[in-house]
Amino acid sequence: MQYLRRVVTTLATAASLALAAPTSAHAGAMGSTPVRTFEYSVGGMTVKVPTGCMFTHIIRGSGRKITYQNAGVDCAFVAALSSGFCNWRIDFTYADTNNRTYRTSRGKTHSECKIDPMRNNAPQTLPRYGRACARLYVNGVRRVSQCHHITK
Repeated sequence: MQYLRRVVTTLATAASLALAAPTSAHAGAMGSTPVRTFEYSVGGMTVKVPTGCMFTHIIRGSGRKITYQNAGVDCAFVAALSSGFCNWRIDFTYADTNNRTYRTSRGKTHSECKIDPMRNNAPQTLPRYGRACARLYVNGVRRVSQCHHITK
């Protein structure tokens, strides 16, 4: 029930943001990418992540200034009943317009299993325009990425 409530809240927030009139020159982006089904081993056990999970990356700011950044996983249906993601971390990476990564904010690796991993990143001003990405790693393997372009 908690997961359904979270999905409904996320969709309602996105709808209200889409309908709200902008009051100043701020920009933001929200995007979701499906997490593909995969298996991995933890303590000799095989864990399967079924379909039904989305990796969402939200970024707010203006120009190169990021005032808010968050990424996390939401699962529904059968996926919401699974053991989730073990040994997970979320990294934020920043690349220039030539797609060269110049900064990585590596998240802490969490040994516990969690169905809805999430991470916020500190506000910052980027030195260059380009791309900001969030990446989910499980057991040290990148499983999904979601990116936004940072432009003037």
